[in-house]
Amino acid sequence: MLSPLLLAAARSGRMRDVITSVPLTRGVVDRFVAGDDLDAALEGVRELRDGGLEVTLDHLGEDTREPAQARATRDAYLRLFAAFEEQGLAGGSDASVKLSALGQALPGDLALDHAREICSAAGRVGMTVTLDMEDHTTVDSTLEVLGKLRVDFPWVGVAVQAMLRRTEEDLRGLVGEGSRVRLVKGAYAEPASVAFQSRHEVDRAYVRALRRLMRGEGYPMVASHDPRIIEIALSLAAERSPASYEFQMLYGIRAAEQRRLAQAHQMRVYVPYGADWYGYFMRRLAERPANLAFFLRSFVSR
Repeated sequence: MLSPLLLAAARSGRMRDVITSVPLTRGVVDRFVAGDDLDAALEGVRELRDGGLEVTLDHLGEDTREPAQARATRDAYLRLFAAFEEQGLAGGSDASVKLSALGQALPGDLALDHAREICSAAGRVGMTVTLDMEDHTTVDSTLEVLGKLRVDFPWVGVAVQAMLRRTEEDLRGLVGEGSRVRLVKGAYAEPASVAFQSRHEVDRAYVRALRRLMRGEGYPMVASHDPRIIEIALSLAAERSPASYEFQMLYGIRAAEQRRLAQAHQMRVYVPYGADWYGYFMRRLAERPANLAFFLRSFVSR
């Protein structure tokens, strides 16, 4: 019951003002967000890389409504690539990009143009880019942009959400050779007409999608913290090369399991950073009761 309320709060300006103004929130946010700026994020990245983990960086922000704000997000990624190259962190690293932060809701091809610049810069330093998937209203646009980007940058990846009823059909065009696909359960409040609602239904949809990806010729990225899902993925990948797929988890969640998997598998950590952390943070609280309990305990313990 709490999850829908938290997901609704993620898009509430009034709730944003309340949560971000509480001083104690910051300490809890630091568990899930690597810092407000790139310098802080780089510290976390170096620690993860030293521990044998790969990374994907997300400059936080979404639902951009102003061209200047979209350009600022593009520029943040360009600075990220320059810093990674300078510090020798580029090889094997990835950037996660929300098209809504690049102007997806604005007229014309602004988001596509910005994404092209980002992909070009990433390619020059030896990094890759993965398009995050947002709520169901953006899926068609995101897949359209993906198709255009892959003409020049065939290594661009995309996230798909198992909870959406359309995902199994979408995967038909995403399992070809070289196709990088991050499979997630989904973290947006969606109506029953477009998305599975119960945990059991979403889990079953995830496994069906995972089976299709593992049987395909692409590069599956198994983004899950669920031990059952991880075991199923390992079973389905038994006949694949260890270099032909990877696991992904979020920064600050199941860190010990991340290190364990990294001993024998490709393991990538999703590292968010930036001052616009509110929407991301609220979705993390909604995903697992343990996250919300951790947040509430921080107020009691202090």
